Amino acid sequence: MFDATTALKELENAAAEKLLSPSAVENIRDWLAKPYLADYAPQVAEHLATGKYAQLDDAFWTVIPFGTGGRRGRMYPIGCNAINERTIGESAQGLADYVKEQVRNKPLSCAIAYDTRHRSREFAELCTEIMAAAGYTVYFLDGYRSTPELSFAVRFKKCDCGIMITASHNPPSDNAVKVYWNTGGQLLPPHDADSIAQMQSVTKIERIPFAQAMAAGKIVYCQEEVDAAFIAAVLEQSLPGPRDIKIIYSPLHGVGASAVMPVLKAAGFADVELFAPHAEPNPDFPNVPKHVANPENPAVFDAIIARAKETGAELILATDPDCDRLGCAVPKSFTDRNAWTTLTGNQVGALLTDFLLDEKKKAGTLSPRHYLVKTIVTTELMRRIADDYGVLTAGNLLVGFKYIGGEMDARGPELFVLGAEESYGFLVGDHARDKDAAVASMLLAELAARLKAEGKTLAEKLDELFLRHGCHGESQINVQMPGEKGMEDMLALMAKFRSAPPQSLGGLKLVRMRDYLNSVMRTSDGKKQPLEGDLACPYAGDMVILDLEGGNYVAVRPSGTEPKVKFYLFAFDTPEKSVDLEAVKQLQAERMKKLGEDLRKFSGV
Repeated sequence: MFDATTALKELENAAAEKLLSPSAVENIRDWLAKPYLADYAPQVAEHLATGKYAQLDDAFWTVIPFGTGGRRGRMYPIGCNAINERTIGESAQGLADYVKEQVRNKPLSCAIAYDTRHRSREFAELCTEIMAAAGYTVYFLDGYRSTPELSFAVRFKKCDCGIMITASHNPPSDNAVKVYWNTGGQLLPPHDADSIAQMQSVTKIERIPFAQAMAAGKIVYCQEEVDAAFIAAVLEQSLPGPRDIKIIYSPLHGVGASAVMPVLKAAGFADVELFAPHAEPNPDFPNVPKHVANPENPAVFDAIIARAKETGAELILATDPDCDRLGCAVPKSFTDRNAWTTLTGNQVGALLTDFLLDEKKKAGTLSPRHYLVKTIVTTELMRRIADDYGVLTAGNLLVGFKYIGGEMDARGPELFVLGAEESYGFLVGDHARDKDAAVASMLLAELAARLKAEGKTLAEKLDELFLRHGCHGESQINVQMPGEKGMEDMLALMAKFRSAPPQSLGGLKLVRMRDYLNSVMRTSDGKKQPLEGDLACPYAGDMVILDLEGGNYVAVRPSGTEPKVKFYLFAFDTPEKSVDLEAVKQLQAERMKKLGEDLRKFSGV
């Protein structure tokens, strides 16, 4: 039997013995005493009574934030710093209330979809019940669907907002809610901060039972209609050419087979094998290394490459669980099919940039007003390729594909060529405002087939780009900083980079420090000036870039989706210095290793 007085006394005792952080104590007190949280109080009390202090501190030390990809984190039945019925419900209720304030005098609607993760369907139904109770018609995609299809559905059904239940490539323990505006893109300023404030102020959550809302016509199953329209929209970006290439595709236990497989088939690729060990939609991702289904990790390709060598496959494609990120592996050449390599998101972005611009140039449709969009931490090779074709690059955007979608809407999508981010996200076409691995898979397969007809692989084409535009090397270091102390350490580290940046890294002198939180830069002699022109960013964000001599640079930022700080390392050598590519690649690898070592020393991690 729940006894609030006893539970509160146990909480105060735990606080006095410093078994819980002060912020956790404050939040736990609310969950024990606030009437609107009464349903959860017995579970909180049980944790206190049985001494589950570590679990309590982790679940309550902060309010789970909205990052670059929505509200994402570990699932736990209680806690404001966990994904559970309450935090998902607050997100949906806050979105419903905020959109109602912004959009008046019209019927409201919301598109909702979900992926293969634990509780995704349950959370999707919860959000549907809340939106229906708030007066929305919900266009519900019944069955596992991709995140880009949800973005498309918002636009296709002319919805006022959208909700996607997915934790993307996070571990099996996690889930998340992503919220979308009527553009089909995730929320941009000022709507992001304003809607988050609305979510954090939610007390009462109103729901209508799913079956009752369905009977009342407030829920509309639309998956067949949206599936067909989505695939047709992706196919509009297909380019003619050879299709003779043997492909293995892996959805990494996620939703990707619902999008990539029908798109490749409709685009004319007849020889596509669905990699059987990863084909089953499974929230535990059992057959990928460490159960983390992330195509950014080269190890996920090891088993698929072994299969490719058995079957003679010539291209491997893999998408993350919600099918918005694409990774690939390719033979280094067709003369030695046993030597394979994986391509990074930066490298795929460069290949697609050249392919798409070359196609438009050959068709006579390329103009100086065409443009591509990338984030600050995405390779400058894309910009150099675009410069060579005489087109624009909007390249100083914060991390998060929502900024790419926003740039498309600001400039107009008619002359948009490609949006890309280093974390394996790409978009071509006007059908979505989020990254789409289905359209990227199709176009990369078309490029690979065309190159095969010329006797080349994607790896060899990338080397051609290096020879023409200079060799570009990129690497990344992720340092985990979990919990309350981790957050404090991250804030202190970012302040250190801003106030007293290292004067050299890896033997390379600092040229300037760019601070995107305060929109200023500091040159090596200590002089400050505003970030302006090509260096400016339309939004403020917690990121520092250290420009080093020779066109090399590093970027530092806290992750927007996980408790870690990320170091991005960029090496560059001019075309004149890149003639011996293999030697230059080795030198760049050594250079980036030294950069990483010095960054760790400076950071104390």
